[in-house]
Amino acid sequence: QVVLRVSVPAEAGDGATHTALLTHGEQVDVLERLDFVLRNISELRKEVEELRNSLQHLAAEIVGEVRSHLEETQKVTRRRRFPFPRERSDSTGSSSIYFTASSGTANTDDGESEGGYTTANAESDYDRESERESEEGEDEVSCETVRTARRDSLDLVNEDETHLILDSSLEEGLGQLLQQADRLHDGNEQEKREGFQLLLNNKLAYADQKDFLWRLARAHSDMCELTEDTDEKRSYASDGKEEVEIALQKWDRSAECHQWYAVLCGQLSEHESIQKRIQAGYIFKEHIDKAIELKPEDPKSYYLLGRWCYQVSHLGWLEKKTASALFEAPPTATVQDALQNFLRAEELSPGFSKAGRIYIAKCYRDLGKSSAALHWMNLASELPVNTKEDAESERELEEMRSV
Repeated sequence: QVVLRVSVPAEAGDGATHTALLTHGEQVDVLERLDFVLRNISELRKEVEELRNSLQHLAAEIVGEVRSHLEETQKVTRRRRFPFPRERSDSTGSSSIYFTASSGTANTDDGESEGGYTTANAESDYDRESERESEEGEDEVSCETVRTARRDSLDLVNEDETHLILDSSLEEGLGQLLQQADRLHDGNEQEKREGFQLLLNNKLAYADQKDFLWRLARAHSDMCELTEDTDEKRSYASDGKEEVEIALQKWDRSAECHQWYAVLCGQLSEHESIQKRIQAGYIFKEHIDKAIELKPEDPKSYYLLGRWCYQVSHLGWLEKKTASALFEAPPTATVQDALQNFLRAEELSPGFSKAGRIYIAKCYRDLGKSSAALHWMNLASELPVNTKEDAESERELEEMRSV
């Protein structure tokens, strides 16, 4: 039996006595209270365990709801109409042939065209526009939900299991998103706009994914080609260039990142000085060569390099003199170089580009091979007009026939 006693000082000696602090009845009452506390603690532990299990199931349900929300967002976005600048049907070709990935051909037959060059490493002289309002709506809702689910679930379930669940769900959603973005990119002008907005809406969720970033840069390039407003062109090209710069810092071995970096640098240079356009020629070729090295089976890179070679081969007197004054080794390329690259793109993917076949015809014409030029003109006529570039190439084809 436990008896609580009052301790006495040591100096009191062995003869000192201890006085009971509590009576017997009070001691029994204390023991009963301690027993009651212990029973409550045991029951509380059971309740905590049950609550933990319930929260684990709740976390799994939240992940499922986030996944469903992302999928629904992608479906709804395609049906939504977004305001974009009015397009004009009387658009003219770009002054920088080898910099545009999908549209714009320059008049180089007079031998005095101003080739499009910029430096890929130079900072842009233009201020970026503020973030578009479309990113502040659905982006914040859907992506904040993802972050909240990730943060809360980490506190409730095993960390490794949580990462597996979330990463698997987000990866599947990313795959569907990229497929939809590719399909919209290959569509008409309105679909390209929808694809651009779709990627913007999902930027916060997938901004750390390589395949997402270069597609976002590509969508900026599409918008740069679609708009006729000079300031908007600069803004789209500048924003897209910054997106792919971020990607290249982490994924220098990505052929697509190098490819679209070159394209956007060229688009940004179209309204720059001759000096900056010449500087871009070196960097453009550097990144296209890198893209070909990393992915030699991609016909687009050969097509872009062909356009670069053709443009350089038709540099005007002023451009040649400027390049000679600024650089020890000005860019050099021949019509034959251009032809080999265009033929390589056609070999890898027959009918890859209507404009590519027209350029093959132009190369043969410049080389004095009229029959071969006529043959490729006829082959180009067989391909449908699917893009803005195709339409402009079709007009150039008619001019060639009339000569």
